[in-house]
Amino acid sequence: MKRRFGLVVALLSGLLLSAGTSWAADYPTRPIKWVVPYPPAGTTDVLARIVAQALSERLGQQVIVENKPGGGNNIGTEFVVNAPADGYTMLLVNPANGINATLYKKLNYNFVRDITPVAGIVRTPNVMVITSGLPVKNVAEFIAYCKANPTKVNMASSGSGTSVHMSGELFKFMTGCQMAHIPYKGAGPALTDLIAGQVHVLFDNLPSSVPHIKSGRIRALGVTSKNREPSMPDTPTVGDTVPGYEATAWFGIGMPRGVPKEAVDRINLEINRILADPKMRERLADLGGVPIPGTPDDFAKTVVAETEKWGKVVTTSGATAE
Repeated sequence: MKRRFGLVVALLSGLLLSAGTSWAADYPTRPIKWVVPYPPAGTTDVLARIVAQALSERLGQQVIVENKPGGGNNIGTEFVVNAPADGYTMLLVNPANGINATLYKKLNYNFVRDITPVAGIVRTPNVMVITSGLPVKNVAEFIAYCKANPTKVNMASSGSGTSVHMSGELFKFMTGCQMAHIPYKGAGPALTDLIAGQVHVLFDNLPSSVPHIKSGRIRALGVTSKNREPSMPDTPTVGDTVPGYEATAWFGIGMPRGVPKEAVDRINLEINRILADPKMRERLADLGGVPIPGTPDDFAKTVVAETEKWGKVVTTSGATAE
């Protein structure tokens, strides 16, 4: 009897192992939904669609971008958290996920716990831009101007709690500058008022500001990344004047907690292959993006580090969700 039971167990184990191996080899067998918690047509949406097309070609299955904006990114994120953990629903992970963990006091999920990190895609810098009428030419002069005119400088943002807002709050914290925060509903209205001189400074996403910088309607003082931006080689980093300052937007892929490791590994492998393609790197550079290839564990470390970093900034600034 014992011998027969042992044979049955061995047979079942073999079948399960075979099924698991087959699943891994066949995945994916149907289209994958990639949830982007932003409206269509913005820079983030464009990024996702560029990568989705390349990933579809490599997987042999469509990766379909589905926009689920609203709730400061929380609607799209919660949708993925509650989706089946079968490898067929992904989230475009972005800075708001790390910021919202502290910004929102009550969420129906814990981002670090409930989303499995799969792969990093890119980091993109913000750029510190000022209205052309402000009498300063560099970051040091801006800091001096702020301190000579306390409470008179207005800092615009694309919304309370956004990476644009938090980049400015980090600058305030590290320099002692006093600036009144003026939140807008998107970068477009904020840029319009910056050009008109209604506000003085904006730590904007690079792609949306570049055309206005080139036209001379606004002035770039520094990029917020650790290193200079190749597309703007003559623009210093903010960190050149404020040592240790760095504020970049980071994007990647996450899946629901409990997703099979085979799905994570397959998507990670293909994303790394995509990021190694010179043509893809060139397209991402046009969006101001620097690839961040690596393992799922590498991206997990990024998620945790960024969540902790911006949690401190949110707490220090006293920022609240709109």
